[in-house]
Amino acid sequence: MRIKPKNSVELKKMAAASELAARTLDMITPHIKPGISTEKIDQLCHEFMIKHNAVPATLGYRGFPKSCCTSINDVICHGIPSEKDILKDGDIINVDVTAILDGYHGDTSRMYPVGDVSEENRLLMRTAYTCMMDAIDTVKSGSFLDEIGKTIQTKAEALGYGVVRDYCGHGLGRVFHEDPMVLHYYSGDPRQHIRLRKGSTFTIEPMINIGTFDGEVMEDDWTVRTKDRKNSAQYEHTIAVTEGGSDILTKSPEGYTDNLDL
Repeated sequence: MRIKPKNSVELKKMAAASELAARTLDMITPHIKPGISTEKIDQLCHEFMIKHNAVPATLGYRGFPKSCCTSINDVICHGIPSEKDILKDGDIINVDVTAILDGYHGDTSRMYPVGDVSEENRLLMRTAYTCMMDAIDTVKSGSFLDEIGKTIQTKAEALGYGVVRDYCGHGLGRVFHEDPMVLHYYSGDPRQHIRLRKGSTFTIEPMINIGTFDGEVMEDDWTVRTKDRKNSAQYEHTIAVTEGGSDILTKSPEGYTDNLDL
């Protein structure tokens, strides 16, 4: 993998795009209630990004038809918003947005509890969030890329969860998906055992399942559901590597974290 660190000008643009993506998720937070359709969620996210001079990166990307991904319960990722998908009490949903602002991408996702969710789902969400944050804590200039996946896998599997293998984090900047490929499990692949450098920007976005880590793609060629139909949770941040750690570029301006206090 060829990882090209960003310069100070690029990092400022990455930070601006990432902040807008985070603000989009802050905006949608009070709307996540029983009775709303995922189509309405998409509409609101789309309008917010356009209003703030950004382009929704997913709209038309490789044929994806919407401006965000909405993944409910056993959907691991890439759920397509629809008027038919109405949130109900007890659901959990991931909303994933990527904003392009001034040519640069900011990519983030969060879980939201819908109404009164079960303790099992709350624990799943909390585990996915802490896996992401613990992995972010390993990052600094000179650390190894594969520490990210090792940290996530160790924590999740110790609690009996499955860590999705088929989808991963990724570098981004002017390009939506670029090097490095950020695995959320330890593969032993020497290409993952590379040192991170100050200025590198990428996402960490573990997908944690109650059951098996296996998923399957539905007939729409996008939606991925867990093979055993048990629930899945995911959080995602865009980060920039610094000398002594990392900057979370998609941190919520409103102070939302795992959303379990909603």
